[in-house]
Amino acid sequence: MDNQEFHYAGFWLRFAAMLIDSVIMMIIIYIPLSFIYGSEYWTTESVIAGGWDLLLNYIFPFVATVWFWLKYQGTPGKLLLKLAVVDANTGQALSTGQAVGRYFAYILSMIPLFLGFIWVAFDARKQAWHDKLSGSIVIKK
Repeated sequence: MDNQEFHYAGFWLRFAAMLIDSVIMMIIIYIPLSFIYGSEYWTTESVIAGGWDLLLNYIFPFVATVWFWLKYQGTPGKLLLKLAVVDANTGQALSTGQAVGRYFAYILSMIPLFLGFIWVAFDARKQAWHDKLSGSIVIKK
């Protein structure tokens, strides 16, 4: 697939997909954690409340996100909005290394006041910093 054929997903479309994903993840993660730990979960000063917190709040999002990118080329929010996360050069599915790298590169996009995400609005290829670092783009199907 030639770069001229890509229809890049812009900031607001990607933001909407992220909101959908965030609501889904909050339901999947925080309802069970509230049942498991009770109200103490919301008042503790611990970074990790226990094994279930580590599993549901840290490991599950990583595994689920990377799995969705590899299996479906997008998380549920992106799929609902008909977007795909693909290799920036070929338009094909991400490699496992790209997907894992993209996930951890989110941290770099978040650290300076989410500037790495906002960058999508100004970039010619609508790439966030994590896209640039992992060699990915988000396109409209």
